[in-house]
Amino acid sequence: MRDHLYINGQWVSPDLGGYLDVIDPATEQVFERVAAGTEEDIDHAVRAARRAFDNGWSQTRGQERGQWLDALADELERSQPALAELEVRDNGKPLPEALWDVGDAIGCFRYYAGLARELDARQDQPLALPDARFRCRIRHEPIGVAGQIIPWNYPLLMAAWKVAPALAAGATVVLKPSELTPLTALELAGAADRIGLPPGVLNVVTGLGAEAGSPLTEHPGVDKLAFTGSVPTGAKIMSAAARDIKNISLELGGKSAFIVFDDADVEAAVEWILFGIFWNQGQVCSATSRLLVQDGIAPRLIERLVDETRKITLGPGLEPGVLLGPLVSQGQYDKVLGFVDQGLASGARLLTGGKRPAHLDKGYFMEPAIFDEPAHNSILWREEVFGPLLCVKRFKTEEQALQMANASRFGLAAAVMSADPQRSTRVANQLRAGIVWVNCSQPTFVEAPWGGMKHSGIGRELGEWGLHNYLEVKQVTEYVSEEPWGWYLK
Repeated sequence: MRDHLYINGQWVSPDLGGYLDVIDPATEQVFERVAAGTEEDIDHAVRAARRAFDNGWSQTRGQERGQWLDALADELERSQPALAELEVRDNGKPLPEALWDVGDAIGCFRYYAGLARELDARQDQPLALPDARFRCRIRHEPIGVAGQIIPWNYPLLMAAWKVAPALAAGATVVLKPSELTPLTALELAGAADRIGLPPGVLNVVTGLGAEAGSPLTEHPGVDKLAFTGSVPTGAKIMSAAARDIKNISLELGGKSAFIVFDDADVEAAVEWILFGIFWNQGQVCSATSRLLVQDGIAPRLIERLVDETRKITLGPGLEPGVLLGPLVSQGQYDKVLGFVDQGLASGARLLTGGKRPAHLDKGYFMEPAIFDEPAHNSILWREEVFGPLLCVKRFKTEEQALQMANASRFGLAAAVMSADPQRSTRVANQLRAGIVWVNCSQPTFVEAPWGGMKHSGIGRELGEWGLHNYLEVKQVTEYVSEEPWGWYLK
């Protein structure tokens, strides 16, 4: 039912009857079409989510919600290979990456199934008060209807990061996937349908951002907005949320620094640098796209880095051995190539890549690019490219490296590589980023908080922090003394 919307436990046609083409970025061919939801469909979905919340889901025990989440995980696991292949055709990423993503999504549902069960034990816990005449208990109650908008770089995984904690908390969901990669979100809806998840608990509305995303952010029936995507769109969502004082969490862009000191192992550094920028075609908000290399190691490291970058196998994601697939769309392809042109025009030296591979005459393919010494104020160094493009600059001292790394409006992630544990700890503690990796780049665990500082967002996903996004804390305080209060009545 990929050409339908999933609302109130039913597959329905879009109110205005519109549809969107889904394009395989490796072939540039349409291979599917999906419903183009609009304001009317969003309204139906929000109302369904509200009914489900008010009519029982919010009152279920965590144990029951955990069973539903485990059932969703089981259902996804049964079709993991097919889901991964669909993700490749939809997004372009290599199949091994897609299999990893789907596995992580399944693990995310299982993790939050466990937290849902643990939530039962936390309900009504007593809170000690300094006045014995009162007794207090603390409750953790679901926030209500959650509107969730996810990006195209990790379609099923980003859905899991948002849907799983919301359902674990007892909230209900209206999910709007990217129009570029909507298919696995619809497969998640299909899994919910097959296990018999109560109607209205999870609703999935595909469509364009302006026609479906904006009405979701502005709908007065939505209590919570969760968004992953660009800074400009995040700012618009903040503005829309302010009108109704909606609770929000935003995971936005990044321009993350990777600091490599002279004492680092060159081969290990090259491996993690490559993984930090070229995984998922560089279409990663936390990509360590600004490489800072200490002077002493720089010549040898950069030579090895360029050599290994040129060996990366490009091609359609379903072909064996491919490590770099196409960019997600024509628009993204043009944007990234535009950054290459601006880098060349600014005088930065292109060490390798930045063009279409000679053996691939169709698809949105670009050879991974490395620019050397762009200016501090250049667009290459300042702005998020969201593609396979790395910028390299050198530094002399630890203090200089920290200053260069922190001189950014973004603060999502950073990495440091050194054989000196004390220096690594010292630098990690001073980096202004919500995620810092030491002697690695990009490992992500569902148990650990994810989110950024500065323009990189508000709030944290994953771990217990992800669950807290969808909970309200309530105190219930009771007067238990047998003596009258006696303030007015003596």
